[in-house]
Amino acid sequence: WECGGFMGLMIQRWSATGNDSYNDIITEAMLHQVGDNLDFTPNNQTQDLGNDDQVFWAFAAMDAAELGFPNPPSGQPQWLALAQAVFNDQASVWDQATCDGGMRWQIFYWNQGWDYKNVQSNGGFFHLAARLARYTGNATYAQYADTMWDWLDASAIFSMNNASQSLQVWDGIHVENCSVPEQALFTYNPATLISGAAYMYNYTNGSSVWHDRLIALMNGMEEYFVLPLNGSSGPGKAPPANGKILSEITIEWGATNDPDQPSFKGFAIRWLAVATQLAPFTATWIMPRIVASAIGAAGQCTGQAPNQQTGTVCGRDWYASTWDGQSGVGEQMSAMSAFQSLLIQSARAPVTLVTGGTSRGNGTGGGWGSGRVQGTGPWSTDPWHDPALSKVMGMGDTVGAALLTVASCLLALGSVLWMIKPDSMASPTEKR
Repeated sequence: WECGGFMGLMIQRWSATGNDSYNDIITEAMLHQVGDNLDFTPNNQTQDLGNDDQVFWAFAAMDAAELGFPNPPSGQPQWLALAQAVFNDQASVWDQATCDGGMRWQIFYWNQGWDYKNVQSNGGFFHLAARLARYTGNATYAQYADTMWDWLDASAIFSMNNASQSLQVWDGIHVENCSVPEQALFTYNPATLISGAAYMYNYTNGSSVWHDRLIALMNGMEEYFVLPLNGSSGPGKAPPANGKILSEITIEWGATNDPDQPSFKGFAIRWLAVATQLAPFTATWIMPRIVASAIGAAGQCTGQAPNQQTGTVCGRDWYASTWDGQSGVGEQMSAMSAFQSLLIQSARAPVTLVTGGTSRGNGTGGGWGSGRVQGTGPWSTDPWHDPALSKVMGMGDTVGAALLTVASCLLALGSVLWMIKPDSMASPTEKR
């Protein structure tokens, strides 16, 4: 999933800078992960593939379609079609039998986490549906996005403070006790929803409903932004609150050392950035936080590690005045995301099929793999033959692509150098 997220970051980098040095590598890495059903579920990933993992690859495909990234060669699956296939897969596994709906975290019932319904699976589907609605102009996608939002809103995952108009987003719920949320805080959870809501705001031509939801989400995200901390950082050293520097609370203030979490605020800051293009009123709140976070990240990119050039290794704690001694793929991706997001106001906004998009779609793509449990609920149990979804402008045929092992994707990841780092570059952990 993190490799898929990185592909999206590199596509955005190409769009913002015009540097096409890595375009062929990006395309190769994306197409080698599509799987037998052309839906980013390669057979070699079934042991740990979650719905959130799959949707991150769909996000990258939508980045490619919306930003006009060069289309794959004729005879290869196209960006829009890949994203639609993921949507179809996930629309089919709505689980009405537990917690009154939503999707489970895991795709396959034998995987740990099958009993959990998390934001990145459900909010990720909302985010994807909103993007497909805007890109294709197909109102059916918007209806799916509305249905998912309504479920999240009715679930224990959302906690609204009406007095402050602040929406708290918890990480998820267990199907054994749907009324008690897992009260873990991760930056990319509300940011996923902010970006999706911005797409819906744009799609609905500035609906007051989505305007108010964006305000509530931004208010709820205030707790992730802090003031600088004088001196070194570390477990138990919480920075002052009420600032503008993005902080991944759980891993930076606590004692956890999860390998995934250092990347979360990189995704968060990218999604906040694109929200300013789709819902311009959000820029007043978002841009000062991107600027402060990028300055903080630059201060952390002074470290060193084996086989790395001194002064190009980035840490996690953007609020600290000295390098925190941490390094890794997630830290580098997050810092790059912060720097790159500074360009968002002059970058090309996401296009649609009407405003210049050329990626061809297939509204009937995807398919159930072995072990995927078909759901029941408010949507068609056979979305691949839903006439409303097959009638999408630009629909074209797609054909199969070869599988590649995870190692090949990581090899591609390692060969792509991030913008300030001259040397070099894992499945989601149970976020509970």
